[in-house]
Amino acid sequence: MHLESIDLIQFKNHLKTGLEFSSQLNCFTGLNGSGKTNILDAIHYLSLTKSAVQSSDTLNIAHGMDFFAIKGQFRLGEKRLEVRCTFETGKKKNIFQNSKALLKTSEHVGLIPLVLIAPDDTELIKGGSEGRRKFFDGLLSQLDHPYLEHLIRYHHFLKQRNALLKQFAETGRRDMTLLGSYDQELIRLSVVLARKRADLLSEMAPMLQKHYSEISQGKEEVAISYETEALRDDFESYFLSLRQKDLATKNSNAGIHKDDFDFRIGEHPIRKIGSQGQQKSFIISLKLAQFQVFEAAKGEKPLLLLDDIFDKLDDLRISKLMELISRHTFGQIFLTDARPERSKGILKDLDSEVFFFELENGKVKK
Repeated sequence: MHLESIDLIQFKNHLKTGLEFSSQLNCFTGLNGSGKTNILDAIHYLSLTKSAVQSSDTLNIAHGMDFFAIKGQFRLGEKRLEVRCTFETGKKKNIFQNSKALLKTSEHVGLIPLVLIAPDDTELIKGGSEGRRKFFDGLLSQLDHPYLEHLIRYHHFLKQRNALLKQFAETGRRDMTLLGSYDQELIRLSVVLARKRADLLSEMAPMLQKHYSEISQGKEEVAISYETEALRDDFESYFLSLRQKDLATKNSNAGIHKDDFDFRIGEHPIRKIGSQGQQKSFIISLKLAQFQVFEAAKGEKPLLLLDDIFDKLDDLRISKLMELISRHTFGQIFLTDARPERSKGILKDLDSEVFFFELENGKVKK
């Protein structure tokens, strides 16, 4: 599987950009703000129907414009697939596969697996639990369509339950039968989703350790522990025991939206004792484990996006990553670098076809 070409219209600072890609390695160079990362984000959008950077589609529209469009031509084995994503201010986004409009964006997720390694990925370690849940939920959503459907359903009922709790507080009237129906669905879905999360971590654990040892040449043991109440034998009674607290706080205090993932080095949280190099190595190892899981599940290599990767790694880690690329561990790769002479020096000896694109102000320099 690879992306043959992409066309952008009014997407961020790309008013009109069309590019054809190598099936192996594509490198975008240019100063900060030139539009390199925006191309990676457009590829992310074609895969996951959303930006990796902006939570609002409106913010992806070029300044002063009222819509954007992205079109990608993919090769999937012997077949070709055209994916088109459009969004207009005040309207919902539209996703098309070979000119056929999809009723739900969730129908598309997982068709084009993708792994992104970006500069702010260390926030997975340093930031709050919501970011870690989103990462693993995004991973599972690409792998397992029923998981995505269950997750959407879970958040729908969670939103309804929280709204009902607020209504109770505002009106003084309580419909406990309706609340109970929400409770049972959230309990059921929490158990289903938590089991999937736990199974995923069991699969990823040896991959994470292997890649960490390779990249960092470190001897430390690394691991991820999954913190959830949903796999308790008495989870239903635990959930219901918090009802008075829920009524008082007007919020749901149990369920998989409260889960966390503890990243550890040895016996300690890596966010507390891990050096910058150890944290970077952990994140890259985590993303490479994600790549490996996708490849095993899909039978093909996902797209790999490396955003400003050379700025964030020391020479040792760069050389280890280049070794993996030289062994053709990955499929199609897209990477960005603000310094063209550096990337050309690093990539020149690879046994791979490399296309270079130099950008300036949202345009590719000829």
